[in-house]
This record gives sequence, structure tokens and C-alpha cells, in this order.
Amino acid sequence: MFSKLFGIFSSDMAIDLGTANTLVYVKGKGIVLNEPSVVALINQNGQQVPYAFGHEAKLMLGRTPADITASRPLKDGVIADFKGAEEMIKHFIRTVHKRSTMTGPLIIICVPSGSTPVERRAIQDAAESAGAREVYLIEEPMAAAIGAGLPVTEPTGSMIVDIGGGTTEVAVLSLGGIVYAQSARVGGDMMDQAIVSYIRRYHNLLIGESTAENIKKTIGAACVPDKGDGEEMRIKGRDLINGVPKEIILNRRQIAESLQEPVAQIVEAVKEALELTPPELSSDIVDKGIIMTGGGSLLKDFDVVLRKATGLPVAIAEESLYCVALGTGRTLEEPEKFKHVLFKQE
Repeated sequence: MFSKLFGIFSSDMAIDLGTANTLVYVKGKGIVLNEPSVVALINQNGQQVPYAFGHEAKLMLGRTPADITASRPLKDGVIADFKGAEEMIKHFIRTVHKRSTMTGPLIIICVPSGSTPVERRAIQDAAESAGAREVYLIEEPMAAAIGAGLPVTEPTGSMIVDIGGGTTEVAVLSLGGIVYAQSARVGGDMMDQAIVSYIRRYHNLLIGESTAENIKKTIGAACVPDKGDGEEMRIKGRDLINGVPKEIILNRRQIAESLQEPVAQIVEAVKEALELTPPELSSDIVDKGIIMTGGGSLLKDFDVVLRKATGLPVAIAEESLYCVALGTGRTLEEPEKFKHVLFKQE
């Protein structure tokens, strides 16, 4: 059944529908699209009509006139705005699927392990509405582990920590299944919000989420520097006392302090997973360690913090930003090998 469904049409695709970014993997071609998960809708005669998507729409965040709304249709890894998500998925599929045939592509989409049946059904329905002929789902930690090259089909324990924009997926996998999984609703977005709150509280300066994300990528760290205050960065925002634009200088120590809470939540989720892992698999994890994937794993010294907290070897996967998309794509390329990890939400 699977071999008949897969492999007939070259434009069958795998989608990593992330809170921050959407990646599309096309069979036989690899990752062909990587765009921010942002949609801009314009109000025309009371109807919300698509206006811009991806990079173009992201530039509009916080800068739109009254009749245009730019937003992220996904929150915490699941659909918060069905209309926006459907239009965005439709646009990305059309961008990639340029065939004249009437038959839509077969699509595999990843979903957070902690998502509810209703949330999974919403993602499946959005892809079907966007023109897919068949939709399968795969859990994010499984896709991340496959993309990171872990031996998920073997009788040995593997531990993955996938830190995305909206969620952190912590999972222990063995024999092609998830032995333990926890989806913590903390990720890159919460880190950005923590930076916004810190600067507002201690500097009376209001900044946008895009500025916070840039600060995180430039001078962000999971722990404070051993010596000194670290690198500095000039940032601009609105002074909350007199309402005028203002520029201040921040350093790495301040940003590391602002990120302590979200980092601690992720570390706690990892510790909880280790406590609930069966002993035989625990011994495998002691040998092989923990693999980190996702954009959040690139936060400076996060692997060091996790190593100190658990006493285990911690490694960041190669191409960690693309592990989920690559893993989902691999299930598309080798459907017979990975068919047991795919499912449909009834």
C-alpha cells in the first residue's frame, strides 16, 4: 500500500511546519524551501485575503497599517489561526509543486509529540485543504532523530532534545518507537519574550520580537560568562518613560541572565525524561549521550549547561536546524523502512 502511494509522483513532499520556520523537502531533491512561518492578510470588503508570505510577511511584523494583519499562524507548534495556516501551507505547496497535473502531492507533516488529536487533525485538514492527495503525520522527535542519523530502528536507546521555536521535544527512542516523550511549550519564542521582558523591566525600553531574536542570535547565551560581561551590542527601541526612540548597549551577561528561566525549563524537562527512562535504555544513553537539534540548540553554551546538569555527553547534531525536515524527508524516500512511524489522525 505504502509503496503504491509513495514514489509515483516526484513532487511528493515532507513539511516541517514549525512555529518559527517552515521547511519543505521534495522527494529526490532535498530541502527546496525554507521560509518564516508568517502570513500577512489584507482586509478587502470584510474578507481576509492573502497578501504576503514567508520572508516578505516577516518584514511586515509590527509594521502594518490598519487593513493588513501580519502574524504567525502557528503557536507552540500547533495551529492557532486556521485560515492563516491553510493559506500559508497552500502558498508553500504551490511554490514547490509546479506540476500541471490535477493530482496533488502526497505530504508528510511533523507534529509535536504533546499535541492533542484535535490539533493534529487541524494540521492534517489544513494540508488536505491545500490540495494534498494524501496526508501522513510523524511525531517531531522521531523525525529529528532520523534526521540526526540516530539508529531509531535498532534495539538501543537514543535520546533527542529538539528545541524549536514554539516547543521543546524531549524523547527516548528505541526499535522505531517512542519509549518516552515530553513536549514542553518552551522554545525560541519564549526566549525572545524573556529578552523583551528583561529589557522592559531593567532598561524601560520597549523592543519588538524581531529585535529580540536578533539579540538572542548575536549575543545570547545559556549561561553567564565566567569572566567579564562578554560581547556588547547596540539596540534601539522606544523609551517607556518619555515615549521617544532610544539606543542602549547590552552585553552577553545581561542576555544570559534574561534567558535563565526558559533554559532552566528545558533542562528540567530533560532531567524528568532521564528519571522516567527504563534502566536498560538509560545505560545506552550513558554510552551515547544526548543529541540536541533545532534552532534553540545553537544558543551559545546550551550543550555545556546540559552536560553539567546531567553529567552525560551532549552533542549538537550536524545541520541541527534542518534535522526535522531531513528526517521527515527520509521517511518519504524510504517509506517501507519507516512506515511504522507514520500515521493519520482519524
